[in-house]
Amino acid sequence: MNRAGPATEARMIRRTALAAGLQAALAVAVTVGVLCGVAVLVLLRSQEADQNAMLTTTVQRTDDVTDPPAGVWLAIARSGRLDTSPGLPPAALDRSALAATAADGATRTSDISVPHGQYRTLTERRGDEVVQAVLDLHPAHVERGRLLKAQLVTGAIGLVLAAAAGTWSGRRAIVPLARALSLQRRFVADAGHELRTPLTLISTRAQLLQRHAANSPLKSEVDDLVTDAHQLTEILEDLLLAADPSQESPRRRIELTTIVRDAVSAARPAATEHGVRLDLADSPPVTVEGTEVALRRAVAALLDNGIRHAAGTLSVTVLPSGKHVTITVTDDGPGIDPAVMPTMFARFASGPPASESPGGRRRYGLGLALVSEIAARHGGTVSAHNATTGGAILRLTLPRVS
Repeated sequence: MNRAGPATEARMIRRTALAAGLQAALAVAVTVGVLCGVAVLVLLRSQEADQNAMLTTTVQRTDDVTDPPAGVWLAIARSGRLDTSPGLPPAALDRSALAATAADGATRTSDISVPHGQYRTLTERRGDEVVQAVLDLHPAHVERGRLLKAQLVTGAIGLVLAAAAGTWSGRRAIVPLARALSLQRRFVADAGHELRTPLTLISTRAQLLQRHAANSPLKSEVDDLVTDAHQLTEILEDLLLAADPSQESPRRRIELTTIVRDAVSAARPAATEHGVRLDLADSPPVTVEGTEVALRRAVAALLDNGIRHAAGTLSVTVLPSGKHVTITVTDDGPGIDPAVMPTMFARFASGPPASESPGGRRRYGLGLALVSEIAARHGGTVSAHNATTGGAILRLTLPRVS
């Protein structure tokens, strides 16, 4: 167990709080971006509508090229003569529109871009003359630029404030949880420390007994006792690693069929005590990647659950299929109570005891929750359902390594 606890926990809290702040900033950025896009779109449409309305009004109501509204110039073509407002940029005049409208009488609108400006024109026939109004778009562009700058500044300030507020609120929300997890890890570490000594004594005495029973009829049982003591020590170490988020259990390639076969062999005494026949179907070697002790715990928990609820037979198969391998444990018991099916892999979610439930229905506790967690740690899944012929089927599926 890693004892650099306070410093490690402080770093985890800072990282988590920073992540919360960044997520808040990202959410604000997306929101601000959408709102800014909508605002710019509304502004563009509003400006375009106002510009078109101004051009239309100017063309319809102004008769003198010398007195157009501010920012607008007029060009009137009549009897082969073209009169223009003073100051009209020559490049802004759309002569092709004037000629086309004079020919067909259609109203035309066009945008003209030149190196030093952008203009919009409206050309319309009015009686025996053709009138063209030219609007300078520079003021609209300036107004649009001011709006975009204001939005960028307020958006940047909002992002900074959102990140700071998210970090602060995230830290406040995480600290109590971090403290609870710290207490849990300390409890596991202390419990593990207290259990190490008696486990060491049990293992030592079992080994001494193994030496004395070398030529005894009890040799096989004593050998199993030594193996069980060793596996119990490994389980304790794996639990301590799993409780420490700063540590990772070592992973390696594991032959899963052997683990299942050993777990079935270790579970036979318990099955015999319950009057259950334990059958293991033949299976080819299958390799997975993970922690041997954790996988052994998961298989043992599935077998223990099946033995407790089987009526007389418990079948175990290891079936490779494509990129996955599935361990299936099938019993002939009363099946899974539908009331506990949705939560049967949750911690401490158990059904009523078999003696109190109708038909001797099964109960569930911590074992299947541990199987679910181990499966998730190994990138796998665990599932359960009732067989059509009675009994329950539990499946542990893991990624297969070729």
